[in-house]
Amino acid sequence: MGNIGHILIGAGDVFIAAKHGSNTIEAISIATSISMSIFIVGIGLIASVSPVLANYRGERKPTKKFFMVSVNYSLVLALVFCLLSLCSVFFISKIGFEPHLVPLVEEYIAITAFSLFGAYLHFGLKEFLQSYEIVFLPNIISIIAIFVNILLNVFLVFGVWIFPELGIKGLAISSLIVRSFMGITLFLYCLRFMRGSLNIDKSYIIQLVKIGYPISIGLLFEFLGFNIITIIVGRISGVFAAAHSIVLTLASITFMVPLAISNAMAVKVGYENGARDYIKLKRYSFAGSVIAFVFMVIAGGLFFAVPEFFISIFTSSKDLLTVCVPLMYVAALFQIFDGLQVALGGILKGLKMTQIVTIAMFSGYWIIGIPLGSLLAFGFGLNLLGYWIGLALALFCISMYMLIILNRKFAVLKKTYLTPMTG
Repeated sequence: MGNIGHILIGAGDVFIAAKHGSNTIEAISIATSISMSIFIVGIGLIASVSPVLANYRGERKPTKKFFMVSVNYSLVLALVFCLLSLCSVFFISKIGFEPHLVPLVEEYIAITAFSLFGAYLHFGLKEFLQSYEIVFLPNIISIIAIFVNILLNVFLVFGVWIFPELGIKGLAISSLIVRSFMGITLFLYCLRFMRGSLNIDKSYIIQLVKIGYPISIGLLFEFLGFNIITIIVGRISGVFAAAHSIVLTLASITFMVPLAISNAMAVKVGYENGARDYIKLKRYSFAGSVIAFVFMVIAGGLFFAVPEFFISIFTSSKDLLTVCVPLMYVAALFQIFDGLQVALGGILKGLKMTQIVTIAMFSGYWIIGIPLGSLLAFGFGLNLLGYWIGLALALFCISMYMLIILNRKFAVLKKTYLTPMTG
C-alpha cells in the first residue's frame, strides 16, 4: 500500500495536469521524464540500506547505531542530486521540445529539485525501518500524502478560494510541500533510534555504496529507457509524450505491488542469507516470485480487456485515446515480465548480487529494447507503439537472464549452506 501510495502521488499529478489542459500534461510528462532520471539514481544508492542492515541482523550484528549515518547519507545524496537537477534546467531549451513547453518544463524542474531533501530523507528512513520489518507508519504516511497532494494540486493548479491559479507551478509546489511533510514526519517518529548512532561508520558507508551503486546504475538504465522515449517522441508531438506518460503511469501503479514484494523479499532473503538458512531463503524467493507473477497476469488481463476504461480516468481527448489504447494492449504483456524481473531483482538484492541487475538492465533496455523500438518506430512507422513493443521484449529477456543466474546461484547456496548441516 505504501508503494502504491508513492506512485499515486505521481498519478495524482498526471490526473490534475490532464484536467488542467493539454500544455500542462505535455509539459509535466517531459519534465518528470528528465527529473525522475536524476532522482532515481539517488534512490538506487539509498536502496542498499535495507538489504545491508538485514544481512547484518541475520549475522546477529548490532544495527541501530547506523541510524544517523543512514540519515546523513540520504541528505548528502539529496544535496548532490538537487544540484544536478538544477543544472539540467539550463539544457532544456537546447533539446528541441516545442517552444511553448520549454518554460513550463524549466519551472517545474527548478522547483521540484528542492523536494529531493524530503523525498530522500523519507526513503532512507523507510529503508532503515524496513530492515527491522517496521513498515506500517512509513506506508501510512505515503497514503496520507496522496490525499494531501491531490488537495494541494486542486487549490494551487486551478486556483481555489484565496489561492491564485498557478498551473504547472502549482504541481511543483505541491510536490515540494508533500515530500517535505513525508520526510520530516517520519524523521520525528524515528528519533528514538538516534541514541548511540552519532558516530560515522566508514565501513557501513562503503558497504552501502558497494551494494547501492549497481542498483542505482540499473535503475538509471531502466528509467532512461522509459524516459528517453518521452524525450524522443516529445520532440515529434506533445500528444505522444502525454500518451506515453498516461500509460506508463497506469503500468507503474500495478508495478508497485511486485515492487513492494521485491522489497520484502530483499529483506527476508538478506536476513536468511546472513543466517545461512537455505530452506527459508528459497521459500521466500519462490513464494514472492509467484505472488508477483500471478498478480501481474491479472493486471495485464484487465489492461487488455478494458483499455478505454483506464485511459478515460485521465482524459477524454480522442487524440490521446487513439494513441493510448494500442499501447495498453502491449502493456498487458509488458506487465507480466515487468513484475517477474523486479521480483527476481529483489532476490538478487538480498543476496548482494546487485551487479547482475545492472548488467540485465543495460543489456535488456539498451542493447535490445531501445534499438528494436527505434527500428519499429521509425523504420516501420509504428512511432510510440514500436518503442513499447521493444520494451516488452527487453523485459522478457531481463527476466530470463535473471532466472538463469539465480538458478545457478541457488545450486551453489544449497551445497554451501546445507553441507555443514548434513555433515
